[in-house]
Amino acid sequence: MTETEPLRVVLAGGGTAGHVSPMLAIARALQELHPAVRCTMVGTTTGLETRLVPAAGFELDTIDRVPMPRRPTMDLVRLPVRLRRAVTQARAILDRRRADVVVGVGGYVSTPVYLAALRRGLPLVIHEANVRAGLANRLGARRAAVVATAFPETELPHAQCVGMPMRREISTLDRAAARNTARRALGLDESATTVVVTGGSSGALNLNRALAGALADFAAAGLQVLHLTGRDKQVLGPDGTAVTSPGYHQLEYLDGMEQAYAAADLIVARAGSGTVHELAAVGLPAVLVPLPIGNGEQALNARGLVEAGGALTVRDEEFTAEWIGRRLIPLAVDADRLQAMSTAASGLGIRGADRTMAHLVLQAAGRPQPTHDPSGEHQ
Repeated sequence: MTETEPLRVVLAGGGTAGHVSPMLAIARALQELHPAVRCTMVGTTTGLETRLVPAAGFELDTIDRVPMPRRPTMDLVRLPVRLRRAVTQARAILDRRRADVVVGVGGYVSTPVYLAALRRGLPLVIHEANVRAGLANRLGARRAAVVATAFPETELPHAQCVGMPMRREISTLDRAAARNTARRALGLDESATTVVVTGGSSGALNLNRALAGALADFAAAGLQVLHLTGRDKQVLGPDGTAVTSPGYHQLEYLDGMEQAYAAADLIVARAGSGTVHELAAVGLPAVLVPLPIGNGEQALNARGLVEAGGALTVRDEEFTAEWIGRRLIPLAVDADRLQAMSTAASGLGIRGADRTMAHLVLQAAGRPQPTHDPSGEHQ
């Protein structure tokens, strides 16, 4: 590929940050590898991509959302018509964008885009984030030029494990060097052992409830807590005002989780694939509370990190104020164990998946690889 010859890449995915974040990371890595790459994205009008993609500086095209019913319902009856319409929409986008290659990360939007790409004879590159692959990627992988996974145990045809593409601010984070700056920026005590609790951007009511019930125990142990409650899920007291306790700080949401990762000595979080890989990349000890709904994918995502010794898991219904006092607080004050968990987590960390994916996209498109990778060495 020459400096003047553009490569037009259309990336498909959306709905949740778990799909949008790796899609954005791949696009940024492609643009860093070569200035002639042009990336646009396809999503729906109802997912987080409507906010995150434009905010990242990329153009977003949308198609109809086509749920894939797992049980006999009216949605299953309507599926053929909905899918045909969405494929037609996706084909029009690929034609208008003059796509050379299509990259998909799964989710509702991906199946129509995969079908449109294959009908147009375009090379298809797929990345699967979870241990248990989603339906869209299971279908697309059968005819994709490249199939990449975040976990080595994911079963897809011809798959290669590359890790999870993530924001460079996280993959390059030096927690020790950034700790005091992050704590100051978040209004935290620089010297206090810090536990971060987050249920993701939408929050987790059970985590919030359990934490609120354990605040006195945290204070008695001299622990500082940064609680990311989720949007519109502020923890309130009986008088309707925000709950207060010594060393307790709550925010609804934090743009830039690298600050929380740097500030934390221990984190409590869900076990989405992106979170699990980010924690390994930065070497942050974790208590993971897998989401209790869905197909059990979060428990599977957490398994490798737990078996390596970098995290422990607790079922959502067992994460209570009593469990926090009995298990979490003793862990948080055990500096030697936290250091051992950090070392174990780091051993699983893959920091260069975004660049690996960018090279695979160029390969699938039949374009020459750059002789110098401006973003650094692969890790």
